[in-house]
Parts: sequence; C-alpha cells; structure tokens
Amino acid sequence: MMPRLLVFGVAFSCLLLADEDARQKVQVTTTEHLNFAPGGTLRLQHSIGELTVEGWERPEVEVTVTKSTQDAYDQRERERATKELDRVSVKTERRADELVIVTAIRHRSFPPPLPWRKATHLNLEYHIKAPSNTRLIVNHDTGEVHLDNVSGDIDAKVLGGAITLSLPPEGQYDVDAKSDFGSVTSDFPGMEHRRLWQIGHQLVQDTPVAPHKLHLRIGFGDIVILKMERPPIPAPLNSSHE
Repeated sequence: MMPRLLVFGVAFSCLLLADEDARQKVQVTTTEHLNFAPGGTLRLQHSIGELTVEGWERPEVEVTVTKSTQDAYDQRERERATKELDRVSVKTERRADELVIVTAIRHRSFPPPLPWRKATHLNLEYHIKAPSNTRLIVNHDTGEVHLDNVSGDIDAKVLGGAITLSLPPEGQYDVDAKSDFGSVTSDFPGMEHRRLWQIGHQLVQDTPVAPHKLHLRIGFGDIVILKMERPPIPAPLNSSHE
C-alpha cells in the first residue's frame, strides 16, 4: 500500500506543477528604429512604469517597449489579457524639430482613474537609445526614470517613483533638482536646501558658464545624480625585446 500512495502523491504533484506551468504572464515587446540627428530634442509624454534612456553614438533612436501583465493566465484567458495590453499604445511622432514618444491608455470607465492608478494591472518598460548629446524632455507619471550617458540638457518631471542619472564625469552642469517628498543626492557639487519640516529636498548648482542644464522635479521619491565610471585605459603593450 505504501508504494501506491507514494506513486499517487508524485503523480498528483506533477499535475499541480503542470497546471502552474500552464499559467503564464502575457508579454508583448516591440522595437522601432528612427533616424535622428545628434543634438535634437526627444520628448516623452505620459510614460508610466520603468523608463530607461541610454546615450549612444549612432544617429538614430531605438525604442523598445515591453508591455506585460502582472498576473499569470491560462491558455483560455491569454487572448483576453492580450486585448488588455492593446489598450496601452506607445507611438512616435515628429513635431517640428522634436521626436515625441506618446503613451496613451484607453480607459473603460468614466471618469478615468487618477494618474497614479493608471494601468496598475500592467507593467510597462521602455528602453530607449538615442545620441548621447540629445536634449531630453520627460513627463513621466509614476515609476522609475533612468538616464544613462546623456550629455545634453535634461528636463524631467515625475509624479512618483525615482529619477537616477548617470552622467559623464567630465561634464559641467547647471543643476536644479527638487523632490517634494524625498531626497536629492549628487556626485556633482551644489547647494542643498531642506524643505519645510525636512520633508522635501532641493539641490541647486548655479553655474552660468555650464553648457548643460538639468531641471529635475519629482513629487514622491528620490533623485540620484551619479558620475559615470569610466573603464580604465589599458596600458600599452611593451613591444621591446631584450
């Protein structure tokens, strides 16, 4: 009797694992390439979730967007979950001398939900590559914004989450960064100002001769400005022979 019970228990466990494997999160990823002249302006409107902008040396912009569900679905439910993902659209538009990336969410109810409750059942991730000297204008709802190796002017506003910048260490910046409910830390020098009751934090580095301006605002969350770590230059090989 004991061996039969053991076999039954193993078989039942396998069925449970198979059922769990059948339930999966639904994910859709798209990638778009657009010609973009260095020094141009890239504007992001109403983005939500996790946004990463990385500077590179190509004269183009690469936009990769991943939309995924927070919950797992079985085979029968995935079609419905995919339609839910389709309610979120991320489109690129050229307006005058700007490239604009607009996120729009079609809501089923009226009035629409508050900004910090938009698409809370979905995960959105943006990974954007642009020329390193691009001018950035970011209007982000909730989530994290990461800006890496971008040496142009930056104007970023986030409702709640975090802003992190990793900037070339040799750059000079006129910094105005403020968090209403959070902290501001920077590897670059500046004058700190504590807000009323120590709730908010502001850092200002007024450098009139600085070629680049950073204007950063966040409602709830922290702002972190870091100097990029440059890899050490390898020593030249000694070609002399004794």
